[in-house]
Amino acid sequence: MRRVLFLVVLACLMAAVAVPSVVINAQQPQQQPVYHTVQRGENLFRISLRYGVTVSAIQQANRLSNPNLIYVGQVLLIPAPGTVPVPPTATTSTPVPVPTQPAGQVVEYIVKPGDWLAKIARDFKTTVAAIAQENKITNVNLIYVGQKLRIPVGTGVVVPVPTTPPVVVNPPPTGGSSFELGGQVTGLNPNTEAVLRSAKMAWVKFQIQVNDGNAQAILQNAKALGFKVFFGVVGDKNQVLNAQYQDSYAAYVGNLARAGADAIQVWNEMNIDREWPTGQINAALYVQLLQKAYAAIKAGNPATLVITGAPAPTGAEGAFGRARVQNDDTYYADLARAGAANFADCIGVHYNEGVVPATQTSGDPRDNYPTRYLPTMLNRALASFPGKSACFSELGYVSPEGYGPLPAGFAWGANTTAQQQAQYLGQAVAFLRSTGRVRLMIIFNIDFTRYDQEDPQAGYAIIRPGNVCIACATLSAAMP
Repeated sequence: MRRVLFLVVLACLMAAVAVPSVVINAQQPQQQPVYHTVQRGENLFRISLRYGVTVSAIQQANRLSNPNLIYVGQVLLIPAPGTVPVPPTATTSTPVPVPTQPAGQVVEYIVKPGDWLAKIARDFKTTVAAIAQENKITNVNLIYVGQKLRIPVGTGVVVPVPTTPPVVVNPPPTGGSSFELGGQVTGLNPNTEAVLRSAKMAWVKFQIQVNDGNAQAILQNAKALGFKVFFGVVGDKNQVLNAQYQDSYAAYVGNLARAGADAIQVWNEMNIDREWPTGQINAALYVQLLQKAYAAIKAGNPATLVITGAPAPTGAEGAFGRARVQNDDTYYADLARAGAANFADCIGVHYNEGVVPATQTSGDPRDNYPTRYLPTMLNRALASFPGKSACFSELGYVSPEGYGPLPAGFAWGANTTAQQQAQYLGQAVAFLRSTGRVRLMIIFNIDFTRYDQEDPQAGYAIIRPGNVCIACATLSAAMP
């Protein structure tokens, strides 16, 4: 069995991130306040030149405590030259004048945290039914942060049109063929954050236990930094078949979705007895949990991406017996027969045993078993799920460079250099993007530090000894 243990440890590593120089052409200053969405490569100085206003004016208008900390997708209020409008907030003591919209008009509104249809209807002097009809909403209890709504303003009244910039949210994940990149982290210290941005990673993954009380804080911190958040949620394998435990698990992941999690993976490596009860490895039993979790997650936030647990890539069933392990290809087929596709947006996949370039399908010095190669691993996972996308929730290449010999169970990676690791990861991104079959790729890992005879997690990390990130360049080059 090939697997990587997920343990949350602290990391104090960093990588130097080079910022390319840019040539900025100042435009004519605008005469009215406008909103600007931050693009890649921009900073406040560049934005201030574009609109002919000062950095301090933009900083004051948006209450930015740190003018050097903005992020892609952030919406900024750009004041007209010579003015600094105060952004309205819930705690503003003096009301801020806002434009009005005559009754009978339809205005656009972006859902904010704490909103619900009844509140929005009240604010706009209209009804829940009118909003639901205008937006073809079938379940009036299901709206999500960042959703655009068309609001029919109430008849015979004049009501304010909210002008507060929309809360910065990431576009809701979909099950389509668009490809995004992220990495699994132990935390988001400035060094890890810099590496993620340098490698053009929009997602961060955290592996947590069900009922982890720190998840909300982790989520809020990552979202504040502009990242999409992926939670892999595991639990007690000895309780997982208990109906009440499954209900508790579902309630927990539903609350994560409601709080704004962008993706949730339901369990992990259910085809081995390290993660599932011995003698009970059965895809149909797993789908019972998946179905409950899916319903709770979608009730919490229909935009949250639901990902099946990723089976461990293995062919060890013959050696250890089906009571302890089931080969991943047959487990995937059983998942499909049990109806997993009805309760997931994406099929979870792991790939962490490669020692050859990512596009090869032969030439591994061990043997030609399909899990050795990325292309055949992808085909293996999706063979039973036509029309579904894959989500690689764990993809990595181990290298002992800078750490010393690998433990015996990972000795197959002994000859992989840090440079090869970087090359293979960049190739993996380019290849998976080209297939149109992969929604998301999470690199295992970014900043883990454990390296011992049980588990060489740091050997998979792209932050290498000496605080160097060779893979940042190859990953960035592979992303648009």
